Amino acid sequence: MPPWLLRALLLVVWVVTLAALAWWLFVQLQGLLLLLLISLFLALALEPAVNWLHRHRWPRGLATGAVMLVAGGTLVLFLTVLGSMLVGQVVAFVSELPRMTRSLLSWVNSTFNTDFSPTTLLSELTSVSGLVQEYASQLAGNVVGAGSTVLALLFDGLTIALFTFYLCADGPRFRRTLCSVLPPRTQREVLRAWEIAIDKTGGYIYSRALLALICAVAHYVLLAAMDIPFAFALALWMGVLSQFIPTVGTYIGGALPVLVALLDGLWPAVWVLVFVTVYQQFENYLLQPRITARTLDMHPAVAFGSVLAGVAILGAPGALLALPAGASMQTFLSFYIRRYEVAEHPLLAAGAAEDQPQGEPPPDSPAGNGPRPGGSSAADTKQPEPE
Repeated sequence: MPPWLLRALLLVVWVVTLAALAWWLFVQLQGLLLLLLISLFLALALEPAVNWLHRHRWPRGLATGAVMLVAGGTLVLFLTVLGSMLVGQVVAFVSELPRMTRSLLSWVNSTFNTDFSPTTLLSELTSVSGLVQEYASQLAGNVVGAGSTVLALLFDGLTIALFTFYLCADGPRFRRTLCSVLPPRTQREVLRAWEIAIDKTGGYIYSRALLALICAVAHYVLLAAMDIPFAFALALWMGVLSQFIPTVGTYIGGALPVLVALLDGLWPAVWVLVFVTVYQQFENYLLQPRITARTLDMHPAVAFGSVLAGVAILGAPGALLALPAGASMQTFLSFYIRRYEVAEHPLLAAGAAEDQPQGEPPPDSPAGNGPRPGGSSAADTKQPEPE
Protein backbone atom coordinates (compact mmCIF):
# COMPACT_ATOMS: atom_id res chain seq x y z
CA MET A 1 0.00 0.00 0.00
CA PRO A 2 1.41 3.43 -0.90
CA PRO A 3 2.35 5.48 2.17
CA TRP A 4 0.18 8.42 1.10
CA LEU A 5 -3.03 6.37 0.76
CA LEU A 6 -3.82 6.23 4.48
CA ARG A 7 -3.33 9.98 4.85
CA ALA A 8 -5.58 10.59 1.83
CA LEU A 9 -8.32 8.36 3.27
CA LEU A 10 -8.12 10.14 6.62
CA LEU A 11 -8.30 13.51 4.84
CA VAL A 12 -11.40 12.44 2.91
CA VAL A 13 -13.06 11.20 6.12
CA TRP A 14 -12.30 14.49 7.88
CA VAL A 15 -13.59 16.58 4.95
CA VAL A 16 -16.83 14.57 4.69
CA THR A 17 -17.35 14.75 8.46
CA LEU A 18 -16.78 18.50 8.61
CA ALA A 19 -19.06 19.07 5.60
CA ALA A 20 -21.84 17.01 7.20
CA LEU A 21 -21.39 18.86 10.49
CA ALA A 22 -21.49 22.24 8.74
CA TRP A 23 -24.66 21.27 6.86
CA TRP A 24 -26.29 20.04 10.08
CA LEU A 25 -25.44 23.31 11.82
CA PHE A 26 -26.79 25.30 8.88
CA VAL A 27 -30.09 23.41 8.94
CA GLN A 28 -30.42 23.83 12.70
CA LEU A 29 -29.51 27.52 12.65
CA GLN A 30 -31.20 28.63 9.44
CA GLY A 31 -33.93 30.43 11.40
CA LEU A 32 -31.32 32.41 13.34
CA LEU A 33 -29.33 33.10 10.17
CA LEU A 34 -32.46 34.47 8.48
CA LEU A 35 -33.10 36.76 11.44
CA LEU A 36 -29.48 37.96 11.28
CA LEU A 37 -29.80 38.62 7.54
CA ILE A 38 -32.98 40.66 8.05
CA SER A 39 -31.30 42.55 10.89
CA LEU A 40 -28.29 43.32 8.69
CA PHE A 41 -30.57 44.64 5.97
CA LEU A 42 -32.43 46.86 8.42
CA ALA A 43 -29.16 48.11 9.91
CA LEU A 44 -27.89 49.03 6.44
CA ALA A 45 -31.17 50.81 5.70
CA LEU A 46 -31.09 52.80 8.96
CA GLU A 47 -27.38 53.66 8.95
CA PRO A 48 -27.57 56.72 6.62
CA ALA A 49 -30.06 58.40 8.98
CA VAL A 50 -28.03 57.35 12.03
CA ASN A 51 -24.83 58.69 10.46
CA TRP A 52 -26.57 61.99 9.69
CA LEU A 53 -27.69 62.36 13.31
CA HIS A 54 -24.25 61.32 14.55
CA ARG A 55 -22.63 64.04 12.43
CA HIS A 56 -24.95 66.51 14.17
CA ARG A 57 -23.46 65.49 17.55
CA TRP A 58 -25.99 62.86 18.55
CA PRO A 59 -24.54 59.85 20.42
CA ARG A 60 -24.62 56.88 18.09
CA GLY A 61 -26.71 54.72 20.42
CA LEU A 62 -29.27 57.48 20.96
CA ALA A 63 -29.43 58.20 17.22
CA THR A 64 -30.02 54.51 16.46
CA GLY A 65 -32.77 54.30 19.08
CA ALA A 66 -34.50 57.42 17.74
CA VAL A 67 -34.44 56.21 14.13
CA MET A 68 -35.70 52.75 15.12
CA LEU A 69 -38.46 54.33 17.22
CA VAL A 70 -39.65 56.45 14.30
CA ALA A 71 -39.55 53.47 11.90
CA GLY A 72 -41.35 51.18 14.36
CA GLY A 73 -44.00 53.82 15.11
CA THR A 74 -44.65 54.27 11.40
CA LEU A 75 -45.06 50.51 10.95
CA VAL A 76 -47.43 50.21 13.93
CA LEU A 77 -49.50 53.15 12.64
CA PHE A 78 -49.77 51.54 9.21
CA LEU A 79 -50.85 48.17 10.61
CA THR A 80 -53.34 49.77 13.02
CA VAL A 81 -54.99 51.94 10.39
CA LEU A 82 -55.04 49.10 7.89
CA GLY A 83 -56.51 46.66 10.42
CA SER A 84 -59.33 49.04 11.40
CA MET A 85 -60.07 49.69 7.73
CA LEU A 86 -60.22 45.98 6.90
CA VAL A 87 -62.56 45.17 9.78
CA GLY A 88 -64.90 48.04 9.01
CA GLN A 89 -64.85 47.40 5.29
CA VAL A 90 -65.57 43.67 5.66
CA VAL A 91 -68.60 44.45 7.84
CA ALA A 92 -69.85 47.02 5.33
CA PHE A 93 -69.26 44.65 2.41
CA VAL A 94 -71.18 41.81 4.09
CA SER A 95 -74.12 44.12 4.83
CA GLU A 96 -74.18 45.39 1.24
CA LEU A 97 -73.73 41.97 -0.38
CA PRO A 98 -77.45 41.10 -0.77
CA ARG A 99 -78.27 44.47 -2.38
CA MET A 100 -75.29 44.22 -4.74
CA THR A 101 -76.28 40.66 -5.64
CA ARG A 102 -79.85 41.66 -6.53
CA SER A 103 -78.74 44.62 -8.66
CA LEU A 104 -76.13 42.51 -10.44
CA LEU A 105 -78.61 39.72 -11.17
CA SER A 106 -81.19 42.16 -12.48
CA TRP A 107 -78.59 43.67 -14.82
CA VAL A 108 -77.50 40.21 -16.03
CA ASN A 109 -81.10 39.09 -16.60
CA SER A 110 -82.01 42.24 -18.51
CA THR A 111 -78.83 42.24 -20.61
CA PHE A 112 -78.52 38.56 -21.50
CA ASN A 113 -82.23 37.56 -21.31
CA THR A 114 -81.62 35.08 -18.48
CA ASP A 115 -83.81 34.17 -15.53
CA PHE A 116 -81.40 33.73 -12.62
CA SER A 117 -83.24 33.73 -9.32
CA PRO A 118 -81.92 35.95 -6.51
CA THR A 119 -83.39 33.56 -3.94
CA THR A 120 -81.32 30.61 -5.21
CA LEU A 121 -78.09 32.62 -5.32
CA LEU A 122 -78.67 34.09 -1.87
CA SER A 123 -79.24 30.61 -0.48
CA GLU A 124 -75.92 29.51 -2.00
CA LEU A 125 -74.22 32.52 -0.43
CA THR A 126 -75.81 31.63 2.90
CA SER A 127 -74.43 28.09 2.69
CA VAL A 128 -70.99 29.44 1.84
CA SER A 129 -71.16 31.84 4.78
CA GLY A 130 -72.12 28.90 6.97
CA LEU A 131 -68.99 27.05 5.89
CA VAL A 132 -66.94 30.15 6.61
CA GLN A 133 -68.43 30.41 10.09
CA GLU A 134 -67.70 26.75 10.69
CA TYR A 135 -64.05 27.16 9.72
CA ALA A 136 -63.85 30.33 11.82
CA SER A 137 -65.19 28.49 14.87
CA GLN A 138 -62.62 25.74 14.35
CA LEU A 139 -59.84 28.31 14.16
CA ALA A 140 -61.15 30.10 17.22
CA GLY A 141 -61.06 26.82 19.14
CA ASN A 142 -57.36 26.46 18.49
CA VAL A 143 -56.43 29.27 20.88
CA VAL A 144 -53.24 27.59 22.06
CA GLY A 145 -51.82 27.33 18.54
CA ALA A 146 -52.70 30.92 17.71
CA GLY A 147 -51.18 32.14 20.97
CA SER A 148 -47.93 30.24 20.39
CA THR A 149 -47.71 31.69 16.86
CA VAL A 150 -48.16 35.23 18.19
CA LEU A 151 -45.51 34.64 20.86
CA ALA A 152 -43.09 33.24 18.26
CA LEU A 153 -43.63 36.26 16.00
CA LEU A 154 -43.16 38.61 18.95
CA PHE A 155 -39.92 36.88 19.94
CA ASP A 156 -38.61 37.03 16.36
CA GLY A 157 -39.48 40.72 16.18
CA LEU A 158 -37.65 41.49 19.42
CA THR A 159 -34.65 39.46 18.23
CA ILE A 160 -34.51 41.36 14.94
CA ALA A 161 -34.82 44.69 16.79
CA LEU A 162 -31.99 43.77 19.18
CA PHE A 163 -29.62 42.62 16.43
CA THR A 164 -30.51 45.65 14.28
CA PHE A 165 -29.73 48.02 17.14
CA TYR A 166 -26.33 46.51 17.86
CA LEU A 167 -25.34 46.18 14.19
CA CYS A 168 -26.22 49.83 13.58
CA ALA A 169 -25.07 51.40 16.86
CA ASP A 170 -21.78 49.45 16.91
CA GLY A 171 -21.33 49.44 13.13
CA PRO A 172 -17.88 51.13 13.10
CA ARG A 173 -16.56 48.86 15.85
CA PHE A 174 -17.95 45.77 14.12
CA ARG A 175 -16.34 46.73 10.81
CA ARG A 176 -13.03 47.50 12.54
CA THR A 177 -13.06 44.10 14.21
CA LEU A 178 -13.84 42.39 10.91
CA CYS A 179 -11.11 44.25 9.03
CA SER A 180 -8.51 43.52 11.73
CA VAL A 181 -8.30 39.88 10.60
CA LEU A 182 -8.01 40.73 6.88
CA PRO A 183 -5.02 41.89 4.81
CA PRO A 184 -5.02 45.57 3.73
CA ARG A 185 -6.07 44.91 0.14
CA THR A 186 -9.02 42.77 1.25
CA GLN A 187 -9.94 45.40 3.85
CA ARG A 188 -10.38 48.02 1.13
CA GLU A 189 -12.59 45.70 -0.92
CA VAL A 190 -14.75 44.77 2.07
CA LEU A 191 -15.20 48.40 3.08
CA ARG A 192 -16.04 49.35 -0.50
CA ALA A 193 -18.69 46.62 -0.68
CA TRP A 194 -20.07 47.69 2.70
CA GLU A 195 -20.26 51.33 1.62
CA ILE A 196 -22.08 50.38 -1.58
CA ALA A 197 -24.53 48.23 0.39
CA ILE A 198 -25.28 51.10 2.79
CA ASP A 199 -25.73 53.54 -0.08
CA LYS A 200 -28.00 51.29 -2.15
CA THR A 201 -30.07 49.91 0.73
CA GLY A 202 -30.61 53.27 2.42
CA GLY A 203 -31.29 54.96 -0.90
CA TYR A 204 -33.78 52.26 -1.85
CA ILE A 205 -35.72 52.59 1.40
CA TYR A 206 -35.79 56.38 1.46
CA SER A 207 -36.61 56.84 -2.23
CA ARG A 208 -39.40 54.27 -2.00
CA ALA A 209 -40.72 55.92 1.15
CA LEU A 210 -40.84 59.28 -0.66
CA LEU A 211 -42.63 57.72 -3.64
CA ALA A 212 -45.07 55.98 -1.29
CA LEU A 213 -45.83 59.30 0.43
CA ILE A 214 -46.50 61.06 -2.89
CA CYS A 215 -48.67 58.15 -4.09
CA ALA A 216 -50.65 58.07 -0.83
CA VAL A 217 -51.29 61.83 -0.90
CA ALA A 218 -52.44 61.75 -4.54
CA HIS A 219 -54.84 58.87 -4.00
CA TYR A 220 -56.12 60.34 -0.73
CA VAL A 221 -57.07 63.55 -2.52
CA LEU A 222 -59.02 61.56 -5.11
CA LEU A 223 -60.74 59.23 -2.64
CA ALA A 224 -61.64 62.08 -0.27
CA ALA A 225 -63.02 64.17 -3.15
CA MET A 226 -65.19 61.22 -4.24
CA ASP A 227 -66.29 60.63 -0.62
CA ILE A 228 -65.03 57.03 -0.63
CA PRO A 229 -65.05 55.55 2.89
CA PHE A 230 -61.72 54.88 4.63
CA ALA A 231 -59.92 57.20 2.20
CA PHE A 232 -56.83 57.63 4.40
CA ALA A 233 -56.34 53.92 5.03
CA LEU A 234 -56.90 53.03 1.37
CA ALA A 235 -54.42 55.69 0.23
CA LEU A 236 -51.83 54.44 2.74
CA TRP A 237 -52.38 50.86 1.57
CA MET A 238 -51.98 51.91 -2.05
CA GLY A 239 -48.81 53.91 -1.39
CA VAL A 240 -47.00 51.17 0.52
CA LEU A 241 -47.88 48.23 -1.71
CA SER A 242 -47.25 50.10 -4.97
CA GLN A 243 -43.67 50.98 -3.96
CA PHE A 244 -42.37 48.03 -1.98
CA ILE A 245 -43.74 45.30 -4.30
CA PRO A 246 -42.24 46.01 -7.74
CA THR A 247 -44.14 45.81 -11.03
CA VAL A 248 -47.34 44.18 -9.72
CA GLY A 249 -47.65 46.07 -6.42
CA THR A 250 -49.61 48.90 -8.02
CA TYR A 251 -52.29 46.56 -9.33
CA ILE A 252 -52.48 44.58 -6.09
CA GLY A 253 -52.75 47.77 -4.06
CA GLY A 254 -55.22 49.38 -6.48
CA ALA A 255 -57.61 46.42 -6.39
CA LEU A 256 -58.79 47.21 -2.85
CA PRO A 257 -59.73 50.90 -3.49
CA VAL A 258 -61.58 49.83 -6.63
CA LEU A 259 -63.56 47.19 -4.72
CA VAL A 260 -64.38 49.66 -1.94
CA ALA A 261 -65.49 52.26 -4.50
CA LEU A 262 -67.67 49.58 -6.10
CA LEU A 263 -69.88 49.70 -2.99
CA ASP A 264 -70.90 53.23 -4.02
CA GLY A 265 -71.62 52.27 -7.61
CA LEU A 266 -70.02 51.28 -10.87
CA TRP A 267 -68.85 54.72 -12.01
CA PRO A 268 -66.89 55.56 -8.84
CA ALA A 269 -65.01 52.28 -9.25
CA VAL A 270 -64.31 53.11 -12.91
CA TRP A 271 -62.96 56.56 -12.02
CA VAL A 272 -60.70 55.09 -9.31
CA LEU A 273 -59.40 52.48 -11.75
CA VAL A 274 -58.68 55.15 -14.39
CA PHE A 275 -56.85 57.31 -11.85
CA VAL A 276 -54.74 54.37 -10.62
CA THR A 277 -53.73 53.54 -14.21
CA VAL A 278 -52.93 57.15 -15.16
CA TYR A 279 -50.96 57.77 -11.97
CA GLN A 280 -48.93 54.61 -12.56
CA GLN A 281 -47.88 55.87 -15.99
CA PHE A 282 -47.04 59.31 -14.55
CA GLU A 283 -44.93 57.72 -11.85
CA ASN A 284 -43.13 55.31 -14.19
CA TYR A 285 -42.17 57.85 -16.84
CA LEU A 286 -41.80 61.16 -14.96
CA LEU A 287 -41.59 60.80 -11.18
CA GLN A 288 -39.70 57.58 -10.47
CA PRO A 289 -36.73 58.14 -12.87
CA ARG A 290 -35.96 61.48 -11.20
CA ILE A 291 -36.16 60.16 -7.63
CA THR A 292 -34.47 56.76 -8.04
CA ALA A 293 -31.87 57.76 -10.63
CA ARG A 294 -29.08 57.84 -8.01
CA THR A 295 -30.35 55.15 -5.65
CA LEU A 296 -31.48 52.03 -7.49
CA ASP A 297 -30.69 51.95 -11.20
CA MET A 298 -32.13 48.58 -12.26
CA HIS A 299 -34.14 47.57 -15.28
CA PRO A 300 -37.77 46.71 -14.33
CA ALA A 301 -37.45 43.19 -15.73
CA VAL A 302 -34.25 42.60 -13.75
CA ALA A 303 -35.91 43.98 -10.61
CA PHE A 304 -38.93 41.69 -11.03
CA GLY A 305 -36.69 38.68 -11.65
CA SER A 306 -34.64 39.55 -8.56
CA VAL A 307 -37.78 39.62 -6.45
CA LEU A 308 -38.90 36.23 -7.78
CA ALA A 309 -35.46 34.79 -7.02
CA GLY A 310 -35.53 36.27 -3.52
CA VAL A 311 -38.96 34.76 -2.85
CA ALA A 312 -37.78 31.36 -4.12
CA ILE A 313 -34.71 31.43 -1.86
CA LEU A 314 -35.91 33.11 1.35
CA GLY A 315 -39.67 33.38 1.00
CA ALA A 316 -41.40 36.65 1.93
CA PRO A 317 -38.26 38.28 3.43
CA GLY A 318 -36.43 37.60 0.17
CA ALA A 319 -38.85 39.87 -1.71
CA LEU A 320 -37.71 42.81 0.44
CA LEU A 321 -34.01 41.92 0.40
CA ALA A 322 -33.72 41.13 -3.30
CA LEU A 323 -33.74 44.63 -4.81
CA PRO A 324 -31.10 46.33 -2.63
CA ALA A 325 -28.96 43.18 -2.69
CA GLY A 326 -29.13 43.01 -6.48
CA ALA A 327 -28.38 46.72 -6.87
CA SER A 328 -25.41 46.48 -4.50
CA MET A 329 -24.00 43.48 -6.36
CA GLN A 330 -24.51 45.20 -9.70
CA THR A 331 -22.67 48.34 -8.54
CA PHE A 332 -19.85 46.36 -6.90
CA LEU A 333 -19.27 44.20 -9.97
CA SER A 334 -19.22 47.28 -12.20
CA PHE A 335 -15.84 48.20 -10.69
CA TYR A 336 -14.28 44.98 -12.03
CA ILE A 337 -16.07 44.53 -15.37
CA ARG A 338 -14.10 45.86 -18.31
CA ARG A 339 -16.21 47.24 -21.14
CA TYR A 340 -15.18 47.53 -24.78
CA GLU A 341 -16.28 49.65 -27.68
CA VAL A 342 -19.15 47.98 -29.50
CA ALA A 343 -18.73 47.31 -33.20
CA GLU A 344 -21.32 48.60 -35.65
CA HIS A 345 -23.97 46.06 -36.60
CA PRO A 346 -27.54 46.21 -37.98
CA LEU A 347 -28.84 44.52 -34.81
CA LEU A 348 -27.47 47.41 -32.76
CA ALA A 349 -28.89 50.16 -34.93
CA ALA A 350 -31.98 50.77 -32.80
CA GLY A 351 -29.99 51.01 -29.59
CA ALA A 352 -27.42 53.30 -31.20
CA ALA A 353 -30.15 55.58 -32.56
CA GLU A 354 -31.75 55.80 -29.13
CA ASP A 355 -28.43 56.52 -27.41
CA GLN A 356 -27.50 59.26 -29.92
CA PRO A 357 -28.26 62.73 -28.45
CA GLN A 358 -30.93 64.67 -30.25
CA GLY A 359 -29.68 67.32 -32.66
CA GLU A 360 -26.37 65.55 -33.31
CA PRO A 361 -25.78 63.41 -36.41
CA PRO A 362 -24.53 59.84 -35.88
CA PRO A 363 -20.78 59.34 -36.18
CA ASP A 364 -21.01 57.50 -39.50
CA SER A 365 -23.34 60.02 -41.19
CA PRO A 366 -22.08 62.40 -43.87
CA ALA A 367 -22.57 65.37 -41.53
CA GLY A 368 -20.62 63.78 -38.68
CA ASN A 369 -16.95 63.73 -37.99
CA GLY A 370 -16.64 59.99 -37.48
CA PRO A 371 -14.89 57.59 -39.81
CA ARG A 372 -16.44 56.81 -43.18
CA PRO A 373 -16.41 53.53 -45.04
CA GLY A 374 -12.93 53.00 -46.30
CA GLY A 375 -11.23 54.62 -43.30
CA SER A 376 -11.52 58.29 -44.32
CA SER A 377 -13.25 60.95 -42.25
CA ALA A 378 -15.34 63.96 -43.13
CA ALA A 379 -12.34 66.26 -42.77
CA ASP A 380 -10.29 64.14 -45.18
CA THR A 381 -12.94 64.14 -47.93
CA LYS A 382 -13.83 67.82 -47.77
CA GLN A 383 -14.31 69.22 -51.28
CA PRO A 384 -12.42 72.39 -52.23
CA GLU A 385 -14.48 75.54 -52.45
CA PRO A 386 -15.00 76.97 -55.93
CA GLU A 387 -12.97 80.06 -56.75
